[in-house]
Amino acid sequence: MERKIDFILQQWKNSELRLPLILHGARQVGKTYTLLNFGKSNYQNVVYFNFENNPSLQSIFSEDISPDILMPKLQLIANQSIFEESTLLFFDEIQTCERALTSLKYFAENAPKFHIVAAGSLLGVVVNRKQYSFPVGKVQIEHLYPMDFEEFLWALGKKEAIEIIKNCFNNRTECSLHSHFMDIFKLHITLGGMPQVVNEYIKNKDLNFVVSLQKNILDSYIADMAKYATAMETVKIMAAFNSIPSQLAKENRKFQYKLIKSGARANVYESSIDWLKSSGIIVKVQKCTKPEMPLIAFSSSDFFKVYLSDTGLLCSKLGLNNQNLIIQPFDLNGIKGAIAENYVASALQINGYTPYYWESEGKAEVDFIIQNKNGAIIPIEVKSSENVRAKSLIQYMQKYKPEIAYKISVKNFGLNNNLFSVPLYAVFCI
Repeated sequence: MERKIDFILQQWKNSELRLPLILHGARQVGKTYTLLNFGKSNYQNVVYFNFENNPSLQSIFSEDISPDILMPKLQLIANQSIFEESTLLFFDEIQTCERALTSLKYFAENAPKFHIVAAGSLLGVVVNRKQYSFPVGKVQIEHLYPMDFEEFLWALGKKEAIEIIKNCFNNRTECSLHSHFMDIFKLHITLGGMPQVVNEYIKNKDLNFVVSLQKNILDSYIADMAKYATAMETVKIMAAFNSIPSQLAKENRKFQYKLIKSGARANVYESSIDWLKSSGIIVKVQKCTKPEMPLIAFSSSDFFKVYLSDTGLLCSKLGLNNQNLIIQPFDLNGIKGAIAENYVASALQINGYTPYYWESEGKAEVDFIIQNKNGAIIPIEVKSSENVRAKSLIQYMQKYKPEIAYKISVKNFGLNNNLFSVPLYAVFCI
């Protein structure tokens, strides 16, 4: 299955300044498959080690971890030769072995010709909690997220659709295939972007099986909470995680600790939100009171919204009927508005943005603001026909006069002065 990260991996392989590469991402986003497929397509052989499935590997790294000592041992265990230019050495679930993580520094310094990749689902959690010695400056860090709509179209074999959508976005013109693309988008919202879920649906077209796969992924998240946190922390993390549907069902999506548990406070559950963010399970969108560069300087960690990184998993967690989501009109009222907002938050993160939301002293609110690569601050509103908060976007535009503002909805492309209406399926173009 083709992913955007493939191009980055190819650049990494060909770079003369190549460092060991670590691929971050939530469980089940396709890290292992992507790296193995890359290795099989570009190298003579792939030598694969999984530290979670094979705890005995820990003993190899408990001693001298210099490359000249490690390599003979690794070749012996793998029963394969490891060559400098033609072998891809892959350390999977590296978060379970601190010394393996540290060894990447020595490979970078003393054996740079070896091609080494690593992946970890809970690496951010483990590094933060156990204070691992992270090889800062000695590794290239990349992130893999659930598939966005563009990658979803690749998987469906509809690459020509991408060019049509991009042309409409770039030229600010209506799309004649708008209804058709909205139908495909509704399927994407329902399935989400987990590669296994998408692949199985393409093969079998069985929505009931999709539900079971999504449930398995959610169960694996719960299992990770129990495995990578203390018993007391696990209870709090699970409670925070399970409150997300209630948080998003409100008209005001701002996270409220009292919805986790009556009387719950930030000082008790703040670390649980951090855990979920570090694991890649959620997108945390903080409040920004002043839309100036850099946005982080005017953000508040006390006020935020929480979205799931994969919208298909949100639909599953909400217990929604998949068939109805696909066949019924996708208006943005009620819970479907929350689903659309969740999708936009996830899509912006996939595109490399750190989304914030804006709120004025008078409580006017814009769903998202982002800072693009040129430093411009762009407001984004996810709007339905009955969404009175559109007034907030107008108020924002009158006050701050942005170069462009995006109104995301189920409607076709349209430009009114510098307010650009963008259909949900085209958010990947932003």
